[in-house]
Amino acid sequence: MNAPTDVDVLVVGAGPTGLTLGVDLARRGVDALVVERAGALFPGSRGKGVQPRTQEVFDDLGVLDAIRATGGPYPPRMIWRDGEQVGVRPMFEPVEATEGTPYTDPLMVAQWRTQEVLHARLTGLGGRVAFDRELTGLDQDPEGVTARLKDGTTVRARYVVAADGGRSAVRRAVGVGMTGETVDPSPFLVADVRVRGLDREYWHAFPGEDGTGLMLCPLAGTEDFQLAARLPGGETPDLTLVGLRKLVGAGTHLGPEDLTEVRWASEFRPRAALADRFRAGRVLLAGDAAHVHSPAGGQGLNTSVQDAYNLGWKLGAVLRDGAPDALLDTYEEERRATAAAMLDLSTGVHRGEVRRGKATVQLDLGYRESSLSVETRAEPSAVRAGDRAPDGTVDGVRLFDAFRGPHWTLLGADLPGVRSLPAAYGPGVLLIRPDGYVGWAGDSAEGLGTYLTRVGLA
Repeated sequence: MNAPTDVDVLVVGAGPTGLTLGVDLARRGVDALVVERAGALFPGSRGKGVQPRTQEVFDDLGVLDAIRATGGPYPPRMIWRDGEQVGVRPMFEPVEATEGTPYTDPLMVAQWRTQEVLHARLTGLGGRVAFDRELTGLDQDPEGVTARLKDGTTVRARYVVAADGGRSAVRRAVGVGMTGETVDPSPFLVADVRVRGLDREYWHAFPGEDGTGLMLCPLAGTEDFQLAARLPGGETPDLTLVGLRKLVGAGTHLGPEDLTEVRWASEFRPRAALADRFRAGRVLLAGDAAHVHSPAGGQGLNTSVQDAYNLGWKLGAVLRDGAPDALLDTYEEERRATAAAMLDLSTGVHRGEVRRGKATVQLDLGYRESSLSVETRAEPSAVRAGDRAPDGTVDGVRLFDAFRGPHWTLLGADLPGVRSLPAAYGPGVLLIRPDGYVGWAGDSAEGLGTYLTRVGLA
C-alpha cells in the first residue's frame, strides 16, 4: 500500500456540497482534498434551483456572477390538456426585494453548471479534486482519520467530511443511521433531453390521470429541457431514448421523434430522510449524506450548500485559529435542526400543502436557539443573535460588501484584528459570523471576551 497523503480535511464527494466546502476551506488556507468516486463531475441538471439565501452564500464565495451568467430566471408554467394550452401560472409566489434582502427570486442553473463554476473557483484558489477515488473504509483515532481508497492508497486527515450523497459510504463506515419515510410511492424519472416543437418561454406541464404526468422545463443557459415525470405505481422507468420518446409521445401533443436526444437520465422515488447524527468523532456529515429531500421546492441542494457554509468557517477556526474542537459540535446543533425543518418543507411542497415563495427562499432561516447565539441586550432589536444579518448601508459602506470574505465583522465597537463598522440594525454591539449570522449581541462590548475565545478570535 502506498504511503498516506496528509491533509487537514478530506472531503468525500465532489457535488455541490463538497465543492462549496472545498472553496470555503481553500480561501481560509486550510489544506483540504476533495475526492470523487466518479471520473468526472456529475453530468445532470438534477438540483437546478438556486434559492436567494444560497445566492448570498455564492456572493460571499465569489461565484455569484459566474452562476448568474450560466443560468437565468424561472419561466411561468404553461398547463396543457389534450394538446391545448389551458392556462399559465407563476412558479413562485413573489417575494418583495428590500434593502436587507437584495435577492428574492430563485435562479435556474443546471446542477452540472453550478458544479463547473464551483470547481473552477476551487482550483483557482489552489484547491484540489481527485477523481476516480472511491472510499472503501476508514479508521479513526484521537489525532485523526485514515481513509482507505479503492486504488490502494490511503489519506490521513485530521477531519473527514462525508459529502458523498444519500447512499454515503462514509456514513455507513462510521455506523450512523438514517431515519426517513417515503414521500411518494410512485416511480419518478428526470432527464436532460433535446426537444423540438416547444418554445422556451414556459415550463410546460402535461398533467395526466391519477396524479401522473410529465413536465418539460427549458434549462436556462443551455439548449436542453429537463424532463420530469411521475409514472403509474408499479411501472419501471425506461430511461433509454426509445423509452423516453414513448413517454413523451403518449403524454404530450409532441410526436416521439420530437425528442431528439437524451443527455442524462435517472430514476428515483421521493423520500425524506435525516441522519441520526451529523458528527461521529472526527467525521462530519453534510448534504445528502445527512439529509435526503424530495426535489419539490428546490430545498435539497440549497440546504446542502449551506451545510458546507456553516461547517467551513468552523473547521477553519479549529484548524487555523485555535478554537476548541467543541466548536464543531455546533455544526450538528445548528444544521440538523435546520435540515429537519427543510425536510418537512420539501415534503409539504411535494404534497401541495406549501406554496413555493416566501417559505422556500430560505431567507428567514436562523439559529436563535443555538448555543453559539448569545443575546445579552436588555431590549434586543428586531435583528437578534442567531438571525441572518441583513444587507444595508452604514457610513456609505454596503454591509454585504463588508461581510464578504472569511472574516468576522463587529458592528458598533472596535476590536483589534476584526473588521469594525458603526452600529447597524439598531443600538448595541453585534458580532457577525463569517457565514453572515449574528453570533453575539450586547448593549456594549462588555462580556464579549469569552465568546471570542470560544470561536478562536482571542
